[in-house]
Amino acid sequence: MNRYTGSDFDDFLKEEGILEEISARAHKRLLALQLQDAMREQHITKTELARRLHTSRSQVDRLLDPNNTSVTLEVLERLARAIDRKLVIEFS
Repeated sequence: MNRYTGSDFDDFLKEEGILEEISARAHKRLLALQLQDAMREQHITKTELARRLHTSRSQVDRLLDPNNTSVTLEVLERLARAIDRKLVIEFS
């Protein structure tokens, strides 16, 4: 009998020891997609975003990389201002 029958996917990921990693990647992927959408809507290139953030284009590439989850709140705040958005963080 399957030991995961009746459990949810989070239980499976937790038992496998990868829930936090998968969750972080999913959140970063969502963030990267929202950033790409905002850039497309406002016709902002990666180079322009880098200029607005006072950083390099390679740093912008890291922000857009769904596998790179090492983003600080300070960077997210700067990013939100650079694309004329408000950063909203909440626990659910």
